[in-house]
Amino acid sequence: MKVYVVEREALIHNIQAIRRFAGPIPIWGVLKGNGYGIGVVPFSKLLHENGIDRFAVTEIKEVEQLRGQFPDAPILMLRSTADPAEINELLDLNAILTVGSYETAVAINGIAAARSTMAEVHLCIDTGMGRFGFQPEDTDKIISVYEYMKNLVISGIFTHFHSAFCNEKATKAQFEAFTGLIERLNAAGYETGMAHCCNSHAFVRHPEMHMDAVRIGSAFLGRLSFKERLGLRRVGYAECTVDEVREIPKGQTIGYGAGYKAKSQMRVAVIGLGWYNGFTAERENDLYRRRDCLRNILKNLKYLFIPRRIIVEVNGKKCRVLGHVGMVHAVVDVNGIDCSIGDRVTAQVNPLYLKGLKVQYR
Repeated sequence: MKVYVVEREALIHNIQAIRRFAGPIPIWGVLKGNGYGIGVVPFSKLLHENGIDRFAVTEIKEVEQLRGQFPDAPILMLRSTADPAEINELLDLNAILTVGSYETAVAINGIAAARSTMAEVHLCIDTGMGRFGFQPEDTDKIISVYEYMKNLVISGIFTHFHSAFCNEKATKAQFEAFTGLIERLNAAGYETGMAHCCNSHAFVRHPEMHMDAVRIGSAFLGRLSFKERLGLRRVGYAECTVDEVREIPKGQTIGYGAGYKAKSQMRVAVIGLGWYNGFTAERENDLYRRRDCLRNILKNLKYLFIPRRIIVEVNGKKCRVLGHVGMVHAVVDVNGIDCSIGDRVTAQVNPLYLKGLKVQYR
């Protein structure tokens, strides 16, 4: 049986550590991507049980799942949409909508007016992500939303940092652009409501930017790209069984491309886990600036001198993966350890890349 195990105790530990660090600041539990791969419903229940009662998502299906569990919880749709069908669904679900452009404001306002209702919205400001949002310089355009969109209730305003994990200067510049806009709107007599800008990385690295609320996702799973101060635990691992144990002769090749060749007779185990299940799957490099290309060249060059080893645990013993990882199987070196068909295997897998594994909370 293949499963992805979510350690309930570790997840609760992280939630509590994050709440302590946030203090009185409200936390939006971000559950996009099916709750970062571990399930919107069970994840949200655990958050709610531990004091986090507002959520943020990017898909209507996620709003539906949450509303089925929490009839009165604030649910923020982070994605700006002007699609009439989506707007009507979101209003039916009593979600908070995001307004990322004047055109979106017009669309939401028109549908709310036709329904004789008010739509609660947060304004999205683009300080550098380049996706959704008004430019910080669009003060007059944003003021016109306040002035002319009478069926919108603007209860918040937010932006998103693009490099909080690695670029302090850029993050501060984004923060200054965001707060500068809020100051101009307030000076003009407009209330911006709940202001929030911190994602998980900024939340840890820049507590001075917590503002009125923070948005936390990956930090709950202890999966930040730098060493943090909160003592978070990495949550989640894949679990499968040994499908076969074999003796192979010297010279035997293993995997596609004959990626490994046995230097002597050895004992190997075939395990039921492959890249289809997210094992060894990584985010594809999608940056092609010169410095990014150089960084990737240097990263791969080091493997000429320091061979890369992929490790799993068989019956609690560390074992090296041999050759290329297949679609649904991999082969590991079990020389010198007690190993039989059906034995337990665990491996690190990023839950965002899970496929073909049932998620279990333990």
